Amino acid sequence: MTLSDGTAIEDLIDVEKREVSLRLLSDPEIYSLELDRLWNRAWLIVCHESEIPNRGDFVTRKLGADPVIITRGRTDTINVLLNVCAHRGMEVCRTEKGSTRQFRCVYHGWIYDNQGAFRGAPVRKEQMHGDVRPTSELGLVRARVEVYGGFVFATWDHDAPSLDIWLGDIKWYYDLLFNRTAGGMEVLGPPQRYIVDANWKAAGEQSAGDGYHTLSLHRSLLELGVIGGGATMTGDQVAELAPAMYGVDVSAEGHGLRCIPLETVFSLLMGTSAEGMDSMSRLRMLPPAGLTPEMVEDLPNQLSETQIRLLAECPPQVGGMFPNMLVAFIYQPFVGPDGQTRLSAATSIHTYQPCGVDKLEFINYLLVEKDAPQQLKNDALKVSVRTLGTSGTIEQDDAEAWPAMSRAGLGGMGRRQTIKYHALLGENRPQDWPGGGQVFDGFTKDDNQWLWWLRYRDFLLGRPW
Repeated sequence: MTLSDGTAIEDLIDVEKREVSLRLLSDPEIYSLELDRLWNRAWLIVCHESEIPNRGDFVTRKLGADPVIITRGRTDTINVLLNVCAHRGMEVCRTEKGSTRQFRCVYHGWIYDNQGAFRGAPVRKEQMHGDVRPTSELGLVRARVEVYGGFVFATWDHDAPSLDIWLGDIKWYYDLLFNRTAGGMEVLGPPQRYIVDANWKAAGEQSAGDGYHTLSLHRSLLELGVIGGGATMTGDQVAELAPAMYGVDVSAEGHGLRCIPLETVFSLLMGTSAEGMDSMSRLRMLPPAGLTPEMVEDLPNQLSETQIRLLAECPPQVGGMFPNMLVAFIYQPFVGPDGQTRLSAATSIHTYQPCGVDKLEFINYLLVEKDAPQQLKNDALKVSVRTLGTSGTIEQDDAEAWPAMSRAGLGGMGRRQTIKYHALLGENRPQDWPGGGQVFDGFTKDDNQWLWWLRYRDFLLGRPW
């Protein structure tokens, strides 16, 4: 449990002082440990099932740092296969998406079906696969797979707890985003993908619920009124009116969400109040981000009464899933082709795939309800790209901070510095709060991000469960 220079791994995260060594964002030795102790054991999103709707469909992504092929097999089962030929280690599939019954390695021609089984090699009579192993052992390595909310999750650890246990108490809240309609969600085209020169943890930690950075990093958006506020406001006024500065943070198993009181949204975006209205009336007036008033009527068939109450009063809108996902279901004004301003939504998840100690692949899935009207889908696509896309008004700010943090740990003095989590609310559950997990009511502080690091620490020390 020590690094090559004698540093104890447990000392890299000082639990008593709540400080994290900046070295964790730049040390190759740490990254190597993560491959075995975190990425080989965690449940991770690899795609959305709507990307592979038909038998034979496939996409290529990564599971942790490993390339994988996600296929829909001949019995509709979803398979996640290591994209590494069992013969010489060549990448088997070199296309991002398609449909096929089999994959043929271009190096020596070994063939696998779309469920990963070995099906033969050229010059059959010469048996170029040999006789050391039976052919049943020459297939592509398979990951363990589960589907939740339309997302395909996978893990290399076949002995890991179930996905339900992995999600824990946070699943009750995720249902308000991903399981609120009978038809479920779909992706709007292939996800956007690009490389950021940063360590994945800089992005992963922020996604646990860091709202404080909005006041500074996204200040231009506040001053322009893009996400509330205006150029003439003082700092304190910005803090009062910026979305999500005051609300309820929830954490469970390292996952984190920020629940935002809708009274703020009513006053900022609609110029009115919903005080005294029942839950369904509030939801008809201001549907959850990505729904229409007509779609609201079906919510009682999908969600419990307490879930509907939270959705109407203080729904989860931003946050993340440990270790490397951000979720954003946020309201956004949108000027349509007719020149009229209407309320729309940016609905998206990001995953941050490790590509080395100093690089991550940013994958942006743009989401919409399958049963939504086409106009809503068109608006959501445009709004999501403009705000949460690869060149969006929000993400270009974040992609500036993460590389700078990662570079800071490279120097002789920089690697001795710490990231500090000294501002905690402490658990402070509002009266009659319906959901589980650890709950923090008030100004957004460091609680969720600190709990994210403690979960990471457990993995790094080899005790994830």
